[in-house]
Amino acid sequence: MTAEEQFNKVDEGEVITGRPFTVSRDTIQAFADASLDYNPLHFDDNYMKNKFGKTSFDGVIMHGMQNFALITRTLTDWLIPRGGFHRRLETRWLKPVQLGHTITPVVTLQSKKKTEKGYWLLFDVEVTNQDGMLVAMGNAMAEFIDIIPGKR
Repeated sequence: MTAEEQFNKVDEGEVITGRPFTVSRDTIQAFADASLDYNPLHFDDNYMKNKFGKTSFDGVIMHGMQNFALITRTLTDWLIPRGGFHRRLETRWLKPVQLGHTITPVVTLQSKKKTEKGYWLLFDVEVTNQDGMLVAMGNAMAEFIDIIPGKR
């Protein structure tokens, strides 16, 4: 199927819900090992009793970039079977994600744009916790193209 055919099969307003993710010390450790980010914010309960400017936390927090990874997984799980490629992601962290929290990314196809060289999708991104509170938000772009990057 061509990029244009794939592009025409998706609809603005389509909602893609990612897999829920529960934060544990093991998931924090695994992300730290992969990213080499061993900041005490993610490991040291005593350190987290300090105030950081006007902000205080009740304990260690998940790496903010792990939100990025979960959003990316949501996008690629949906895009790749359709022949699409994730091109850009911009997010803002709104609330810390703590041990025991379960977060879920939700991506909404906001608009479609056809250009001379490709077929673009623009998404709104939200990540909520188990209480329905928004912890991260942003936007993403993806593209349908006929030539797969890296292949000749």
